[in-house]
Amino acid sequence: MKPRPSFPARLESGAAAKKTAPASPALGASRVMPQPQGLGMDSAAHRQRMVQLVQKQGVRDTAVLAAMGSVERHRFVDTALVNQAYEDTSLPIGLGQTISKPGVVSRMIELLRNGATGKLGRVLEIGTGCGYQAAVLSLLAQEVYSIERLRGLHDKARDNLRPMRLPNLHLLFGDGMVGYAKGAPYAAIIAAAGGEAVPPAWVEQLAIGGRLVAPVVSSGPHGAGTQALLVLDKTADGVRQTLLEAVHFVPLKSGVA
Repeated sequence: MKPRPSFPARLESGAAAKKTAPASPALGASRVMPQPQGLGMDSAAHRQRMVQLVQKQGVRDTAVLAAMGSVERHRFVDTALVNQAYEDTSLPIGLGQTISKPGVVSRMIELLRNGATGKLGRVLEIGTGCGYQAAVLSLLAQEVYSIERLRGLHDKARDNLRPMRLPNLHLLFGDGMVGYAKGAPYAAIIAAAGGEAVPPAWVEQLAIGGRLVAPVVSSGPHGAGTQALLVLDKTADGVRQTLLEAVHFVPLKSGVA
């Protein structure tokens, strides 16, 4: 079996990732996340209200709703913004980046799962940010690789996630536009930044039968230059792409910083 990188891992130019033993089995979506100490907010009621809100927006996947209700979003935002953590809004996390709205996170992951009755296999997340979506994904997939190009955010996500002890989640520092070939093929790929088109490396690293969900700049009904959610399904005969609703994400960029 191909060795997997440790938590967190770093992508070094021209160097192989660190080798470790295979990851432990994923946590169940219904299992309550380990609760690190340090913040006093009792967020169970807040999380349930957030879940009810995303349900009203049309999210029906019970596994997604359970995972959203389990992960404490306030642990991923700055202390000054804790009171807004369970509102359906994006919030700044530094370096010009944001944590996505709960409604958008749940919608994209529901699309990614596409009615699956069990856990997804190996998932690649482009754009770790503060680590919130990666934590949610870790409850819904057997293994998650999450790559971030900004060192400051990679370090912040590592600090946020380390106390949660998620053995199936691997953090990578590197250029998300090239994906992570060492972990391919992926059952699913999800991106938290939008470009003009899906990078070819992502499609190459997606398994046959896999699904990719990402924002892309669209010239369609939402107006030129706006972003829309793209669902890409890879089959033995090629790829099928479907554009959905308008969204707003930070731009997809190459390189590391």
